[in-house]
Amino acid sequence: MKPNTDSYVFLAGDIGGTNSNLALVRYKQGAFTLEYFQRYATQQENSLLDPLARFLDSAKKAGFNAPLSACCVSGAGPVVNGEIQLTNAPWTIRQSEIQNLLGIPTFLINDFTAVSYAAVLLNTQDKQAVTVMPHSDGSQPQPGIGIALVVGAGTGLGTGFIQKNVDGSYMAFASEGGHSELPCYDDLSRAFHSWMTDKLGTAPGVELAVSGQGIGNIFSFICSSAFSKSLIGERYSLAYQALNMELSQTVSSILAKPEAERPALIAANKTNDWRCALTMEVFVNFYARKVSGLASIFLPSGGIYLAGGISSKNEAFLLENHRFMRIFEENYAPHIRSFLKGASVMLVRDYSISLLGAANAALQLSRN
Repeated sequence: MKPNTDSYVFLAGDIGGTNSNLALVRYKQGAFTLEYFQRYATQQENSLLDPLARFLDSAKKAGFNAPLSACCVSGAGPVVNGEIQLTNAPWTIRQSEIQNLLGIPTFLINDFTAVSYAAVLLNTQDKQAVTVMPHSDGSQPQPGIGIALVVGAGTGLGTGFIQKNVDGSYMAFASEGGHSELPCYDDLSRAFHSWMTDKLGTAPGVELAVSGQGIGNIFSFICSSAFSKSLIGERYSLAYQALNMELSQTVSSILAKPEAERPALIAANKTNDWRCALTMEVFVNFYARKVSGLASIFLPSGGIYLAGGISSKNEAFLLENHRFMRIFEENYAPHIRSFLKGASVMLVRDYSISLLGAANAALQLSRN
């Protein structure tokens, strides 16, 4: 691809266990615009080739005839030897097959790598797209050039690092930081860690606390016989210690639901049930501490982006009394505390940005 061309059209894909989303995305004058979009049911397909062919045919019939510059497909699974075996679907995405079909440069990336490439496109001055989270002193630093950290709590926990260059280019680096250690910080977190270890037969990773399933795990622990009010330390409301230990009707109704439905119900009831409220507080504590720990690895001067649906749907809760940032700023080392207190932390309000991220990846990877 010629680096000085003013306009490109990319074929972008976002393939998950439920939906396969395909789009034509135009890049012009530094901006990406989604021009044509179609969604297909992943479980009803045998591979990506058939929906790709149907997508191109429908786009042509709709009048989109511009030549494609490159293709980038993100998938829910690791990229190994040019292939992604989808985590929740019985077929594999193969880079060689797509490139042979299209006859253009084709790239495969992990789904969270696409989120990373999309996050850095966001205008931090656009309050509809991004909330710059105030520090405990009220300051709101802006991101600079250099390494950026992207962390997203959703069904699982995604992490990634991006090198933001002076010339506007980016390079995203895959990370499995969501499976790194679970940070313990008090009696309650250590008791939860022990409870999860007994269930798993091994030490839990942070994803089992910082994600949708993590919210469910914390809630189950707080509803279990392993939990006692003596575990509630001063960092939590002492009012919890005066509350009835019997399971409320709300809690019982949530426990009766399938595990996949519980996280949203727990979050929705955080203002009217103390176990739901405590669950969300513990979740935020784990989340902020893990983001803080990841930030200490590369000291991301390019900013820290909190993506994923849980952050955006619970924005007010994270911001209330600097709940997230007060924990994020904690560290035993003075020079790390100083960095954390000056770091730009941004909450991504639009968490459905993977197709633009895939297009950005196609642009950046084509230039390398």
